[in-house]
Amino acid sequence: MIGALFLGACGTTQRALPPYERPLAKTDFQNVRTTAYTHTEADHREYSNHNALGGELHAAGPPIRRAEAVPRAIPVYEVPRAIPVEEPVETEVRVSYSPQLQPFSMSERRTTVRTKRGRATLSAPTRLVPGSAAADWSRWPAGTVFRLLSTGQVYRVEDYGWALSGRNTIDLYMANQREMNSWGAREEGIQILQWGDPQQSLQFLQSHQNYKHIKRMVLELEGRHKQAAALR
Repeated sequence: MIGALFLGACGTTQRALPPYERPLAKTDFQNVRTTAYTHTEADHREYSNHNALGGELHAAGPPIRRAEAVPRAIPVYEVPRAIPVEEPVETEVRVSYSPQLQPFSMSERRTTVRTKRGRATLSAPTRLVPGSAAADWSRWPAGTVFRLLSTGQVYRVEDYGWALSGRNTIDLYMANQREMNSWGAREEGIQILQWGDPQQSLQFLQSHQNYKHIKRMVLELEGRHKQAAALR
């Protein structure tokens, strides 16, 4: 299991870094490996429920919906209707339709109010609070907001960890170990809703380069990819 580490703690100069992976293309839709962590793990107890930025860790809300199964992710504004896809089958040509993605908003609109006859659900905007996530900040800078296409849940990158450095893996914060273990490791499609600022991430990390996993992120953020890959 990959635990997020506050300010690079639990890393030592003697510990070997994880194998380096080439960065993914910075596109709005990506397929990534996801794992899970929680604040009660042995390597995170010292920092309680705080993230690398000093704020509190937050678990994402419940799944919003199951995303449609599409051969590739397409932004909503490019899909005014279902798109025909030609699939060759022996000597025939079959036409199937991929369902369009639904519009997404950072506001949830369901609230329950009391009426004379009981309770009723009305539409009223409430701000959606993203869950916390840990990642290599040279690939997903701090502040990057994304949603899981499989569940609709939204996360913000606020943490990093030793085992994430140089890896195309995102660690999702869970409220407890039961949920963490239930998640395990999964390949997930994600939609980037907002990219974080690489320069701000670099400025934050430069003062903690005595840890090798942070040094690797700094090298990548500075564009020195060969040195980052060679660091062990």
